[in-house]
Amino acid sequence: MINGIQIGRRSLSFPLPYMDTTSHNMRERLNIIGGGMAGCEAAWQAAQLGVAVTIHEMRPKVETFAHQTGDLGEMVCSNSFRSDDDNQNAVGLLHWEMRRSNSLTMAIADKHRIPAGGALAVDREPYAKSVTRAIKDHHLIEINYNEVTSLPDDGNWIIATGPLTSGSLAEAIKNETGVDALAFFDAIAPIVYADSIDMKQAWMQSRYDKGESEDERTAYLNCPMSKDVYEAFIDALLGAEQAEFKPGETAGYFDGCLPIEVMAERGRETLRFGPMKPVGLTNAHDPQIKPYAVVQLRRDNALGTLYNIVGFQTKMKYGAQKRVLGMIPGLERAEFARLGGIHRNSFINSPTLLNSQMQLKSKPNLRFAGQITGVEGYVESAAMGMIAGRMAASEILGRHLEPPSSDTASGALITHITGGADAKTFQPMNVNFGLFPPITTVKGGRKRRMERYKAYTDRAKSSFTVWENTKPLA
Repeated sequence: MINGIQIGRRSLSFPLPYMDTTSHNMRERLNIIGGGMAGCEAAWQAAQLGVAVTIHEMRPKVETFAHQTGDLGEMVCSNSFRSDDDNQNAVGLLHWEMRRSNSLTMAIADKHRIPAGGALAVDREPYAKSVTRAIKDHHLIEINYNEVTSLPDDGNWIIATGPLTSGSLAEAIKNETGVDALAFFDAIAPIVYADSIDMKQAWMQSRYDKGESEDERTAYLNCPMSKDVYEAFIDALLGAEQAEFKPGETAGYFDGCLPIEVMAERGRETLRFGPMKPVGLTNAHDPQIKPYAVVQLRRDNALGTLYNIVGFQTKMKYGAQKRVLGMIPGLERAEFARLGGIHRNSFINSPTLLNSQMQLKSKPNLRFAGQITGVEGYVESAAMGMIAGRMAASEILGRHLEPPSSDTASGALITHITGGADAKTFQPMNVNFGLFPPITTVKGGRKRRMERYKAYTDRAKSSFTVWENTKPLA
């Protein structure tokens, strides 16, 4: 057992007989560049199959804008893995597939889970420390704390450097592919100290009172706004001083992580129908008055001492953030553990560059996994690491592993990034049922949406179970 995570023969997902422990291939080492979600999951999966692994991680020697520590698997944007509903939600289904595959990411997330209604949120610092300890304690995994600046010509490698790939390695990728790396800008939300929130104005409640326990239902804090306060807030937001981009940089944003200023620029009501929607909430201090808008804060650690402002990714300068966010009722005297910020993220045009084995077509000894492939989100990144790790380990063991079917969550993502997406308009994508082959047995409009989603998840679980139980081919 490592930190409560079982390792060894009993936790292997593939049948043991295909592992030829006498073969010279068993001594070939898998090298993984990047110790984030995808890299750690890939290393874990490969090591669990008996393959020796080296993770090459440049931190803490080489820092990034977003990371605060040298821990592996550090969460830098949010502490949420999003919905954990595996019956009617695509990301919840991806959770199910990863748990089925003995995912290190999911096992440690479950261990450090904190209340978040129907979502899976974790205490981020203990989470990263547990990931680091599990990786370091695995007898087949070693860590090399140095920056890799070029693409290796031989050996078996997975590039899982994420959206903050170092400049030198990004340049090497560009030189190999002959294609400029695509880029978008990602923002992070502020984190507030809980004891600085005015609870005479704010109240605890999960939207629609989701959660099985009182602890889960009170995982969110809510700050109400009247129409006048909302309008004044939007005016201040639109007039706030923002971080400037470097000369020559153009700002493309991932739609699932837009800065609040960009959302406000799209229309004064955009935030009220987005992260500040007031539905499913009742002001405990004045139940008869329906808030015009509500700012939600989600618990960010197990102690409940930190809360992040949900959906409030921002590129405002620090002084402007304190002034504008101080207009939110309940946050007038808020103290910030971390202010928001914006950073440049890079990803490759995977549909043109990768084959179905997630290998670079021009250099098949290199696989790519994680956000650098154009998937978006912690779970999606780890899932791509999970599949890439298994594929690479199978190849080293002299076997061939096909990707999961496209009607599974992980298979739908792989299909999307390796040819399913339009390369001309390729942008980062979260897992969603729009990536799955359509369900034709259930028809109808919005009223039958939940029935269709259930059909998607039932079909996916059946297909993924078949894939999990299939022995890779020699």
